[in-house]
Amino acid sequence: MFAAGMKCNELHVTEVAQSRPEGDTEGGIGSDLIFYLNETMLIPMKITIRLFLLAGCFVTMLSVADAETLTLSTRSRIEASKWVVPELQHTKLPVPTPVGKFVTEYMTAKWEAGKTAIIVCDMWDTLRNKVSADRVAEMAPRMNEVLEAARAKGVLIVHAPSGTMDFYKDTPQRARCVDAPAVETKLPLKWNHLDEKREAALPIDDSDGGWEGETQHGTKPQTRQHPAIVIHPDDAIGDGKGVYYLLKQRGIKNVILMGVHTNMCVLGRPFGIRQLSYEGMNVMLMRDMTDSLYNPQMEPKVNHFRGTEMVVEHIEKYWCPTLTSSDFINKPAFRFAGDKRPHVIFMVSDDHYHADKLMPELAQWLRETQNLQVTVLHGQGKHSIPGMVNLKTADAVVVYVRRLGLAVEQMKALQAYVAAGKPILGLRTANHAFKMNLKNPKGFQVPAGQMEWVEFDGEILGGNYHNHGPNEAGTDVKNVVSDHPVMKKVEPSAWHSTGSLYMTQPLAKDATLLMTGGIKAEVEPLTWVRGKVAGRGKVFYTGLGHPDDFKVPAFRQLMVNAIEWAVEK
Repeated sequence: MFAAGMKCNELHVTEVAQSRPEGDTEGGIGSDLIFYLNETMLIPMKITIRLFLLAGCFVTMLSVADAETLTLSTRSRIEASKWVVPELQHTKLPVPTPVGKFVTEYMTAKWEAGKTAIIVCDMWDTLRNKVSADRVAEMAPRMNEVLEAARAKGVLIVHAPSGTMDFYKDTPQRARCVDAPAVETKLPLKWNHLDEKREAALPIDDSDGGWEGETQHGTKPQTRQHPAIVIHPDDAIGDGKGVYYLLKQRGIKNVILMGVHTNMCVLGRPFGIRQLSYEGMNVMLMRDMTDSLYNPQMEPKVNHFRGTEMVVEHIEKYWCPTLTSSDFINKPAFRFAGDKRPHVIFMVSDDHYHADKLMPELAQWLRETQNLQVTVLHGQGKHSIPGMVNLKTADAVVVYVRRLGLAVEQMKALQAYVAAGKPILGLRTANHAFKMNLKNPKGFQVPAGQMEWVEFDGEILGGNYHNHGPNEAGTDVKNVVSDHPVMKKVEPSAWHSTGSLYMTQPLAKDATLLMTGGIKAEVEPLTWVRGKVAGRGKVFYTGLGHPDDFKVPAFRQLMVNAIEWAVEK
């Protein structure tokens, strides 16, 4: 700030900084501000800076990109007893009672980028355990991409490779945290252990330190942040109280945590999730930009990546929502190469038959019982499903939406997925998923920027939906084959669904009928599959999917079988 009536002389200085070793503080005016810290060497770059001469002192000012509004697709878990039932959009059916203690909720958050920071926790250059260090190294390049995108939007980036501050002691980025004035806090800034008053025990046993395989003991080998993560001139570096002080100095209200390790430092550091939550900040974890210290030989003896997922779920239950890097870069969420679980994506949006609530619940059950990675892309009742770029890494896609006109790029992403010969599975309203009206009103046009896929039912699913039976009559379900893999252990072979019967015939000639549905003497195809052909992968469709069906063991077994058949598990 300049006092009223004071004048400053504006000088334009263009300086080309030379590479110099760490610790060399010699340089021209403002040169400390124009280096990228990329670990062992400061990368030269040419920028124009403005120097304001005021009262004999130079005040250096750098242009900062105008801050944007961040649109973040979040996931959290709400205690069932505290869950507020969303206002009904379309369905007249009663809201199903949650099965577990928590309800998974998908929401869109809007954060002002200029009041948001990302803290990179402990992404060190090495670790005492090679397995863990290799995962950090694998994740670091993607993390750098995310940070570049966030920085361009106006987000403050704080690098926090704890215990290595000597490496950065002569840098302006480090000085930002060191020089930030102390502020009063609600609780002392310290390591925060498990809070038994607020959270349950962690779902994994990390009492052995979480290391996998041979581990070095004694002196910690890390000396700096991983070199694949670039430290920009506008970034900050800290590892203790100074990080929080800087956030307050900058007026930061929102913080995204990323880095390692989820069950330890990301939660416990003085700048971690617990502390920032205590201080009343808005906090999120970027769940694909983290890793846990968990040894699969310890309880609950699941694979390492499921163990990390369980810690993320714990954080969603007791601390804060999570998001993925797809919100910042147009790429699928990061996935470690060692995670070999089939990746299944659920597409949901509106509340017809409460698919928006039941499918996330089914997804969680599949994660817990079937060794699958399951991603839910949730449109929250809108004609838009964020995160469709994730279809690029899907092994199977399950569609349970109704009468959507998706954004053009989203529909094209689904069409590209199908054309690549990958499996598609449809539930109930999927046979009219992308036709906006049963009968178009006079003069109807698809809104600009949106797109239908009217042929999805006939050309892809292989059905011919044209009506449904009386709601009160339900559907008499009957297995017509028993030797197909999709029908394995689907018992009993006949039962009654409370969902109305869909009129779907005639089927495509190459469809293999597995189940029929009936009302008295009227019988319709209910469940079928199609084999893979050029331009389309395997197809599974069932007219089941009424809320009551999700309680039926035969339906759940059908879904497990269909997914395993689709991904050839």
